[in-house]
Amino acid sequence: MQMNVVEISSFGAPEVLRLARRELPEPAAGEVLIKVSASGINRPDVLQRKGHYAPPAGASDIPGLEVAGVIEAGDGAAMALAGLRVGDSVCALLTGGGYAEYCVAPVGQCLPVPQGLSLVQAASLPETCFTVWSNVFDRAALQPGESILIHGGGSGIGVMAIQMAKAWGARVIVTVGSEEKAQACMALGADHAINYRTQDFVSEVASLSTGQGVNVILDMVAGDYIDRGLRCLADDGRLVVIAVQGGARASLDAAAVLRRRLTLTGSTLRARNVSFKAAIARALRRTVWPWIEAGLVKPVVHQTFSSDRAVQAHALMESNQHIGKLVLCW
Repeated sequence: MQMNVVEISSFGAPEVLRLARRELPEPAAGEVLIKVSASGINRPDVLQRKGHYAPPAGASDIPGLEVAGVIEAGDGAAMALAGLRVGDSVCALLTGGGYAEYCVAPVGQCLPVPQGLSLVQAASLPETCFTVWSNVFDRAALQPGESILIHGGGSGIGVMAIQMAKAWGARVIVTVGSEEKAQACMALGADHAINYRTQDFVSEVASLSTGQGVNVILDMVAGDYIDRGLRCLADDGRLVVIAVQGGARASLDAAAVLRRRLTLTGSTLRARNVSFKAAIARALRRTVWPWIEAGLVKPVVHQTFSSDRAVQAHALMESNQHIGKLVLCW
């Protein structure tokens, strides 16, 4: 049996994406087969399309790291342990294969669709929620009452990080590239929004924190933002890098790191093993899913696209004109 997919015909511009036919994947032990209703679109998909982010060994070459849909089949014993069964609506984090009518996912990386959400909304959750939890809450150990600076506040990661940090009881400052994005971030709960095109975020953070700095920074830019970010940190502050959109090389004042007991760390999620991701899924179900169902955290879907319009979806993502997530519908 075959299915429709969006594949990368060659590396390059959005136009290299094309609809194709592939054989349905078969779930292995510990996996489920999902009939996909919606697929989240993320910047790693763009990097993969350009040839800069190869899938891990054994992963599908089809792009797509998150989906929502209905379980069609799978490992019954593993599903029973997870409280899932055939027919359940779930969203799932993948290592690839999400731009398709069907995909396989490890049971441990599946979560029930939060009460009150559509499958489109649910498809926008896994990649951002897993990433924010792993980096802001696990690696940076953000505490209630602390402050966090989030770069790219209007991005998919940014809008989720704002809401999760606020639900946790933190003070949130974001950087954005337009007044429209600043207003959107404030509406989501950010305490302050800094337009990096017209303001210097280092001096603005110093002013907003009365010279004390912030406790945590979530940085998806890197490059010269690393040294500038370290200057924004309070003593014992933690800076977490999750992408290198501004360049992979950085210079920094190592003496300040020592003197002020700063932590510079980072991570990628895609290549981590199933048990690592399953632990995050359990934490999300325990903490974040109740926030979503209580309305404290909401999915922000900027626009949906039919599966034959993946080219337009990627073009919009690269334009940086969107706020929140883009979703492909099947």
